[in-house]
Amino acid sequence: MGATVTAVCSDDQHAFSKPVREEITLLAGLGVEGDAHLGVTVQHRSRVAQDPTQPNLRQVHLLQSELFPDLAAAGFTVRPGDLGENVTTSGVDLLGLPVGTLLRLGPTAVVEVTGLRNPCRQIDGFSDGLLKRVVGRDADGQVVRKAGVMSIVREGGAVRPGDAIRVELPAGPHRPLERV
Repeated sequence: MGATVTAVCSDDQHAFSKPVREEITLLAGLGVEGDAHLGVTVQHRSRVAQDPTQPNLRQVHLLQSELFPDLAAAGFTVRPGDLGENVTTSGVDLLGLPVGTLLRLGPTAVVEVTGLRNPCRQIDGFSDGLLKRVVGRDADGQVVRKAGVMSIVREGGAVRPGDAIRVELPAGPHRPLERV
């Protein structure tokens, strides 16, 4: 079975979780139509406070559904949209992709992966102790972020659950993802 979209979510409010939708529309250079994070420049409140002219490298948040069973085994119930993602995926190692990877979502939409989501304390507000499950350290003491990837919209279009995801790696050398 190939990589697929398992859920799509959006919210016009700056709430932590996003409701699941039947469909979202991606707008080139902007993000998810009707979503609070839509825009050419940063829309996340903390980043706007620092510098509202920064480019928005976090237009679309993608999260791997493979995280959910791991969290459930640790006693956390997390469903699509709960962690604020716009697109929940299955069958693609989002965290292992290099910067600049193109993800073709459905028939027309294309996003470019910009980096890792940097989870914040709001996750513990959703479920106490969850932050330690989505941010940890590896055997070498390096920070490991598991809360998905961020991207920008290169080509717009509708995205629905069940849509295929096609991965196009950039020309090498590949740069590993860093937090954005």
